[in-house]
Amino acid sequence: MLRILLINDTVKKVGKLKQALLEAGFEVIDESGLTIDLPARVQSAKPDVILIDSDSPGRDVMEQVCLFSRDLPHPIALFTDEQDPAIMRQAIHSGVSAYIVEGFESSRLKAILDVAMVRFESDQKLRAELHAREQQLSERKRVEKAKGLLMKMKSCDESEAHTLMRRQAMSRQQKLVQVAEQIIAMHEMLGE
Repeated sequence: MLRILLINDTVKKVGKLKQALLEAGFEVIDESGLTIDLPARVQSAKPDVILIDSDSPGRDVMEQVCLFSRDLPHPIALFTDEQDPAIMRQAIHSGVSAYIVEGFESSRLKAILDVAMVRFESDQKLRAELHAREQQLSERKRVEKAKGLLMKMKSCDESEAHTLMRRQAMSRQQKLVQVAEQIIAMHEMLGE
């Protein structure tokens, strides 16, 4: 059973949406308005999905969504009456997994939340892959910098510098980037 945190940012009551969620077999663990302590409430409630009901998601809603997405990533479904493509794009870029316009049908809730969860998982996977690639690029840059420093210090070519670094890494059972960081740190310490 999915645990849902329901956030109401409308003038109307969410009773109808909450009732539809309960009838569809979901557990609504908390219901609140858009408040400053919302990230803390998300952390304590530990929902599977965050569902936001908003007439027209404004700056406050988008700021909260950005906070969730950055600090406490969760699938987020946004139900709204707003059809402006610019606001849709902003919501998706902020971290909304499903943007649903003009209400809901209780028979579609499960499918909507399933899509939000699949999209969230896909986005998280892409973010992890991007982070790994950025990390690899950063490490490669550090290794290249260390090789350049070593070439200058030892008056050797790139191949010899790489071999020296690789031998050092193997003898100390370290990664090449760790040896590179040591070379760069030593260079900085000596102020050369």
